[in-house]
Amino acid sequence: MAGVYGVPVVILKEGTKRSYGREALRSNIVAARALAEVLRTSLGPRGLDKMLVDSFGDITVTNDGATIVKEMEVQHPAAKLLVESAKAVDAEVGDGTTSVVVLAGDLLDKAEALLDQNIHPTIIIEGFKKAQTQALKILDEIGYKIEIGDISTAEGREKTKKALYDVVYSTLASKYIATPDLIQSMVDMTIEAALRAAEKRPDGTYNVRLDNIKIEKKKGASLSETKLIDGIVLDKEVVHPGMPKRVEKAKIALIDAPLEVEKPEITAKINITSPEQIKMFLDEETKMLKEMVEKIAATGANVVICQKGIDDVAQHFLAKKGILAVRRVKRSDMEKLERATGGKIVTSIRDLTPNDLGYAEIVEERRVGNDKMVFIEGCKNPKAVTILIRGSSDMILDDTERSFHDALHAVRNVLRDPKIVPGGGAAEVELALRLRKWSESVGGKEQLAVQAFADALEEIVSVLAQTAGLDPIEAVMELRSLHSQGKINAGIDVMNGKIVEDVTKINVIDPVMVKKQVIKAAAEAAAAVLKVDDVIAATPSKKEEEKGSKGGMPGGYGEYGGLE
Repeated sequence: MAGVYGVPVVILKEGTKRSYGREALRSNIVAARALAEVLRTSLGPRGLDKMLVDSFGDITVTNDGATIVKEMEVQHPAAKLLVESAKAVDAEVGDGTTSVVVLAGDLLDKAEALLDQNIHPTIIIEGFKKAQTQALKILDEIGYKIEIGDISTAEGREKTKKALYDVVYSTLASKYIATPDLIQSMVDMTIEAALRAAEKRPDGTYNVRLDNIKIEKKKGASLSETKLIDGIVLDKEVVHPGMPKRVEKAKIALIDAPLEVEKPEITAKINITSPEQIKMFLDEETKMLKEMVEKIAATGANVVICQKGIDDVAQHFLAKKGILAVRRVKRSDMEKLERATGGKIVTSIRDLTPNDLGYAEIVEERRVGNDKMVFIEGCKNPKAVTILIRGSSDMILDDTERSFHDALHAVRNVLRDPKIVPGGGAAEVELALRLRKWSESVGGKEQLAVQAFADALEEIVSVLAQTAGLDPIEAVMELRSLHSQGKINAGIDVMNGKIVEDVTKINVIDPVMVKKQVIKAAAEAAAAVLKVDDVIAATPSKKEEEKGSKGGMPGGYGEYGGLE
């Protein structure tokens, strides 16, 4: 790099690549658009699946945006920005990940056309921000409230279930499991599980603690045998063959301490001079373990769930007392058990009292597929439940888990903010129409950026029309016409490949919370890419270069693995 007076000055490490100005901006936009192009065909209920093969040869088949971007191992830094946005939306609302990447890609596509007209990136970003703020206001206007009842009463619970049904149905309709004979039971299971884990907030809304809904997968049987269990299922066996395999009216001790004789923390040596001393040593160990078991039995516990290990001798004494025991249970499962059974996790056996015990009607070891599992069912007021998924292959199990993940998030979003908007592209067309009208009040070149934002929103509708087998241009034009007549619920019936005047009548709706999050994340991701005018890429280390040359992609895809 030339310095002052023409004297060459090197400030970057040798081999560092630098691109700046329009060149850097354009390469970033191309990369982000390329990623959006990959996800484009996965959008909506008729979206196609992607088959992803990782470096170990494991296959994932899915149309879930979050999974696709996680498994793709994207290299290009600009495309990574979009991936991070998709992950953030998935963490926040659990849905809309494909929409975020597609919308961000379209925003950048429209921004590129404005750049060609010599409009500065800062003006485009400013226009996008104004459009985003206005779009969120419009969503509040066109969204309508749904009535959530008091779920502590039978009447309120039924009312809430009916209100949530359409939202969950709409979420699951785009999934692999959405066959007519399965979707009904899946929707019912999702709503029931979410309502069990729901807690009322001071403002009257409900919060669903999704970490209280355990999803357990077991290969074998068919998807139709997936069921909701009022309690917790542990993928563990009873530790000792002499223990009972079924305990009714179970009093459960939840212990976060090893039922073993602990070794000293410092290194200690014991000098033994006679065989009697060995016997005394072992007898003392046995006595300590027996005392532990006696202490547990004295509280009236007949089931022990232990987070740590259980010594063989302790297992023997527990079996003699007729106590069922399970060991090495995950911390997260212990917390779910605490909420389901009403017990308390005890970190010291000395502190265990009858008041700390949880209760369940039945604790039983059952064979599921080829494995044994422990079922803890019939809790008095289960705040934690389990969805046990069955399926013929790991691929189906994983995809069903992702479907439940999205559906549970949809329920949580609506209970948190009980407002919905019409789906099937209706909300996007209405937003675009109103943003164009509003852009007339925005002065200068920013008006063009607001209009570009509106055009990008309509691209989502175009993709939905395409996957439904409609002509995208004709579909968008027809929807524009219907919306200009005031029919704000007009959208695409993707499943039947036609345009309808009211998509809410065919259960096609989206939570407002998801739509807002998608618009915010896409606008922020697009702005982040547009702000960059200099890319300084350090040279990869020799190890990485070797790795790249061995595992590089064929066909000359360039340094960023196909998204250059």
